[in-house]
Amino acid sequence: MYLEEIIDDIQLENDKLECKSRLNREDVVGWLKTIAGFANASGGDFYIGVEDKTNKLIGFGRREADNERNYFNNQVNEHLTPRPQMKVSFVRYEIKNSERFIIRVQVFESLVKPIILKYKQIPSIFMRRDGYTNGATYEEIIEMSVKSKNSQYDILVSDIKYNPDKISMLRAFYAAHNDGQELKEKALRSMDFYNEEGYLLNGATLFLDDYKGKKTGVQCSVFSGFNKGTERIVTINRFNGNIISTITDTMEFVNQRMNHSLVKLADSRRNIDAYPQRALFEGVINAVAHRDYYLDGTRIQVDMFKDRLEISSPGGFYRGEKLGKTYDLSGIISKRRNELITDVLVACNVMEAAGTGFDKIVEEYKDANESHRPYIYSSSDHFTLVLPDLTYEEGVENSSVPTLTFVPVPNGTNLDEKVLSFCYYQARKVTEIAEYLGVSDSTYLRKKVIGNLEKNGYLEKSKLSRAMFYKTVPEAVTLR
Repeated sequence: MYLEEIIDDIQLENDKLECKSRLNREDVVGWLKTIAGFANASGGDFYIGVEDKTNKLIGFGRREADNERNYFNNQVNEHLTPRPQMKVSFVRYEIKNSERFIIRVQVFESLVKPIILKYKQIPSIFMRRDGYTNGATYEEIIEMSVKSKNSQYDILVSDIKYNPDKISMLRAFYAAHNDGQELKEKALRSMDFYNEEGYLLNGATLFLDDYKGKKTGVQCSVFSGFNKGTERIVTINRFNGNIISTITDTMEFVNQRMNHSLVKLADSRRNIDAYPQRALFEGVINAVAHRDYYLDGTRIQVDMFKDRLEISSPGGFYRGEKLGKTYDLSGIISKRRNELITDVLVACNVMEAAGTGFDKIVEEYKDANESHRPYIYSSSDHFTLVLPDLTYEEGVENSSVPTLTFVPVPNGTNLDEKVLSFCYYQARKVTEIAEYLGVSDSTYLRKKVIGNLEKNGYLEKSKLSRAMFYKTVPEAVTLR
C-alpha cells in the first residue's frame, strides 16, 4: 500500500512533504533539521513509517507506533528550542487483515523564530525551501529574528518620506466618516504616521494614493454553488492599490452581486440584503486591520457562495489562538497585529478603539434563526468570517452530527462516540458537550472522557481568549 491510498487529497510533489521509514537513531540531526526547517519556513507534513521517494507504507504495530512517537517527542524536546508548534497523530490502516499505523506530524510555521537545533552543544538554524532543508542564510536569519521580537510590520520605518499631498484618498475617507471634518497633521503625528525625520512607517505607506505594492491585495470571487471544489466560478476580480481603495472596491463588488428580497409586514414592506451593510463593512475592515502583512504573495479572499459569504484574512489569530469554528463572536478578544493601521482606521471612525467589531455583526444577525448565525474559524495561516445569506431560506447547512467509526480508545467510556461525533465538524466547549450529552459538567467528564480522548489523540484542544475548545482529530476517526 502507498501513502496516497490512505490520505485523501495528498500532494505527493508538494515541497512541504517529507517521509521516513523509521527515525534514524544514528543520525538524529538528519531528520530533526527537517522539523526545524518546516517551522522556520511555512510548515509542512512529516510522515514516519512511510518509505522515502516511493511513499510505500511500512507502518508500525500499535505498541511500536507509540514507542516511535515517544522517541520523536523526546528528541524534539531535547534538541529544538523553542519547541515547534506541531500536531502528532496516528493514521490507521489495514493490510492482510492486520492493523497498522503510520505517524503524521503536522508542523506549523513557528510564531517565534528562529527554531534552533542544538546537538552536542552546537547550535544550527535550518530553512526549508524547494523541497530541501539547508542551513538558513544570513538574510533569512535576520528576517526571522525581526519576527521573533514580535515587531509588527506596520510600525517599522520605511525609506519613503512623508508628503501630505500623497494621502488625499485617506483624507477623503476620514472626512466621509467624520461628518466632513479634516484630518489634521496633529492626529497623524499622534499616531506616529511618520517619524521625527519625516519617514513614513510601513503601515502609513499602505495608505498612499500611489501605492502599487502587493501587500494590500484582495481577491473577490462568486461561485455558482456551495463550495470551491466542485462549483463553477461565476466571476473573479483582483484588487490592488492602497488600503482605502481595496476597502471601497471590495464593498462595491459584494454590493453589486448580493441578493435582495422583500418581507411583507402588516402595512408595509421591508427590504432585506443578503448581507447587512454594517456586518459586511465590519467584516472587511476587520480583515484589513488584522491581516499579517509579513506574508508576501497572499490576498484577502472574499468568496460568495449560494448560501454564504466568506472573508478570509492571511495570518491566523494574532499570538497563535486558533479554533475550528465558533458562533461565539462576542467572546473573541481583539489583539492588535497592526498598531498603526488599526489606529488610522479607528481615527477614521470605521473601527472601535477596543474590540473586533464582531459585536456589531452579532447585532445585525440577532433576529436570524440558528442556520443563519454568523461564525468564525481559524487555522495557523488564516482566519475566516462567515456571513450567512439572509435571503437563502435554508441557511448554512454544515453543522450536523455525523456517524463515526474509530479504533476503541484505551480506557474509553460509553460517551466517546457521542463526544467525537459532536466535535467532528465544530470545535466545542466542555459546557456545550455536557449539554449535548445531557450530563453535568463534572470532573469525570473533563478528565475521564474528554481528557482521555485528548491524551490518546482523538481530540485536539485549542484556546480562544479564555475559553477552551475541543475538536475531533479527523485522522483518528472515519466517517460512515
